[in-house]
Amino acid sequence: MLLSITTTHEPASDLSYLLHKHPDRFQSFKLSFGNAHVFYPTVSEEQCTACLLLDVDPVGMVRGKGHHQSFLLDQYVNDRPYVASSFMSVALSQVLGSALNGRCKDRPGLVSTPIPLTVQIAVLPVRGGEDLIREIFEPLGYEVAVQSYPLDEQFPDWGESPCYSATLTATKTLSELLNHLYVLIPVFDNRKHYFVGENELEKLLEKGAGWLADHPLKEQISRRYLKFKPSLYLTALARLVGETETEDPELENDETTEDLPDKAVPLNQQRLGSVMAALRASGAQSVLDLGCGEGKLLRELLADRQFEQIVGLDISVRSLEIAAKRLKLKRLPERQAQRVKLLHGSLTYRDRRLEGFDAAALVEVIEHLDPPRLAALERMLFEFARPKTVVLTTPNREYNVMWETLPADQLRHADHRFEWTRSEFQTWATGIADQFGYSVRFLPVGPEDKAVGAPTQMGVFELKSHTDT
Repeated sequence: MLLSITTTHEPASDLSYLLHKHPDRFQSFKLSFGNAHVFYPTVSEEQCTACLLLDVDPVGMVRGKGHHQSFLLDQYVNDRPYVASSFMSVALSQVLGSALNGRCKDRPGLVSTPIPLTVQIAVLPVRGGEDLIREIFEPLGYEVAVQSYPLDEQFPDWGESPCYSATLTATKTLSELLNHLYVLIPVFDNRKHYFVGENELEKLLEKGAGWLADHPLKEQISRRYLKFKPSLYLTALARLVGETETEDPELENDETTEDLPDKAVPLNQQRLGSVMAALRASGAQSVLDLGCGEGKLLRELLADRQFEQIVGLDISVRSLEIAAKRLKLKRLPERQAQRVKLLHGSLTYRDRRLEGFDAAALVEVIEHLDPPRLAALERMLFEFARPKTVVLTTPNREYNVMWETLPADQLRHADHRFEWTRSEFQTWATGIADQFGYSVRFLPVGPEDKAVGAPTQMGVFELKSHTDT
């Protein structure tokens, strides 16, 4: 795992003062996961290059920790020694901590002086491809060069490897560069080797100060850095944008693993787009968003003039408060404000306020309900509220194997009570449609794999008395 930093600032050898590492020495440092080495292959007045090399010991990390009881080969044989990851961030902090924090007694004026810098990251494991590397670094002012590799040169038909070498060039302070790397390198494979808790949130905000809040991918960066922990992620976003919400909505719709291999369009955005398309096609003018959470779908509905009456229902008062703030309800023009209403209520009890609507949407909701509550929702929605159209999405469990970081048999979210295969979902939906007088059709959402389908499955129910007329 190799990181090199080069400058042509004159005298270039001043880089060694900023790094607090003597250019004539090969220095080694013992870390919890192996050893870190610092050396200078090039030192002159015109150019200076410093390298940080990590020698990770994957066997030593797990030896003697009880893994004999649940042996996993992946704990011993993996790519951790070779690809840049959270190990590199730890090394930056522990080996180059003074430079990272912008301290230098011998060259104090140079600490705050932007200098020409080129950093080479030997190998990045990127789930998202070359485009994601550019989307992460280019907004920060870097010129980005990326080199891809075949999975195996002997077998070109196997295609490209998910690993890339990246070269970043910019004129910045060294501290600024190192803070960018500290936060962003772990973002690319989001497999932190240690527990992510409140202290990681503080690190993100500290190292991201002055740049992360303005980054166009701040949500994705925060979510990956914090290892898809919704409560931490929402708190980070709230503090980045200067808001005060720090609680996690009861039905949080952000999945723990939903960064797709193809990151052209985030899965949640594809899901909302598919639901909106189905609602538009139904011709509905009044719509229920059941389990509306923080109001992502409500925001889309409000932006479309087709929908004249919009109601969001959620059992979490806090979620509704966040939705109201995100929708800016207090600042909407009166005519716009009259179109949308937020209701506090349960999805499992008959509620006459929900009757008479053209359509209802349940986006990633049913998997949060245990069987008795799901049965109650079925009657509340299809027997009593009885909208003409119901658009419902839920995870496809078969697709979970496509996420490397999701252990076998683990659900995508800690609050999920179940996740259905395509067959299980279609059997349930067809039974509900037959029981309550609806027809149903099924649509995939997200990139579709021939073997396991799409990450999200969607059912569109139509009341037969409505469709037959």
